[in-house]
Parts: sequence; structure tokens; C-alpha cells
Amino acid sequence: MKSEQEVIKYWLAASKEDFDSAEILYKNKKYHHALFFCHLSIEKMLKAIIVKSTKTAPPLIHDLVRLAERAAVPLNELQKNGLAEITTFNIEARYDDYKLSFREKAKKQFSLKYLEKTREMLQWLSRHI
Repeated sequence: MKSEQEVIKYWLAASKEDFDSAEILYKNKKYHHALFFCHLSIEKMLKAIIVKSTKTAPPLIHDLVRLAERAAVPLNELQKNGLAEITTFNIEARYDDYKLSFREKAKKQFSLKYLEKTREMLQWLSRHI
């Protein structure tokens, strides 16, 4: 059985790897995929915080606002709205019936905006570890 520190380390490493992937995908003009990995990176950071703060396994959910609440991370309205928007990238990038409209939305500037928001959110969340 893994120690709490090993589990936290796993989630943090996975979060970093996913954000690195988001940056590579963005540079290669795979914008909707980059946004999906932005979601994954924040989700995994929040799961690391949950393990640290609750001493339990994180829930098997993908909603970033709910995960932040479970992690007891205080959010202002701007942060909550940003997380809610980024949560949609998980669904819109994954399911075929959403993919076409998501690709239309996930253009270069939109994707860059959320890549930067993700970077800022990850930096802010890392203070809760």
C-alpha cells in the first residue's frame, strides 16, 4: 500500500505531465486536445490537495468546482466560474456529439486564454499543498 506522500506525489507529477502535454498540444495546434489536458492537470492537482487535506482517496468525479469544494479550497466567483468553464472541456473534448462545436470554440486565442488561466490556477493551487 502506498503512503499518503507517495499518492500526493503521484497526483502532482501527473498534473505537471498533463499540463506539459497541454502546452505541447497547443504548440502543435491541437487546441481542443490542449484544453482537455488543461482540465486533467487541474483535476489531478485538486485530487492531490484532497488526499493531503482529508487523508482519504479523492472522489471519482471530474467536476473541478466540486473537487475544489471537497479540497476545502476557498474560491472567489471568478475562480469558480473559471473552473466551471474548464470542467466543460472534459465533456466537450471527449464526446463525439460535442466535439464539432467544441473544435469551433477552441481556436488559438480561446485556447491560449485558458492555457494561461490553467497555469495561474495551478500556481495558486500549489500553495495549498
